[in-house]
Amino acid sequence: MNTAGTIDRPFTHDPKKQAPMKPSTSEPSGSAFEDITTTRATGSRQNRTREMQLIQEALARAHMHDRLREAQQERRALSVATARRMQRRAERASLRARRALAIAVMQ
Repeated sequence: MNTAGTIDRPFTHDPKKQAPMKPSTSEPSGSAFEDITTTRATGSRQNRTREMQLIQEALARAHMHDRLREAQQERRALSVATARRMQRRAERASLRARRALAIAVMQ
């Protein structure tokens, strides 16, 4: 039976469709390691390495996205604070002008 898959992710979970377990003739009996020279194992290992690199890239991309969003929020907060400060300054100038006009009219 020629089924593709790894130990971690078998092609199928149905035991009847899986390849039968055979003892390896190239290893001593009781060995915990399987033969890693097969092309499927090498291909899955390369694929796993590629997936790991893609995970790191995705994490870096998400980190940069968060940093950009934080910077935009800080800029927005700074512009709102500046606008409020200028509004208060304009209100004070308006009050001074009204007082000056009231004093000029009273004299």
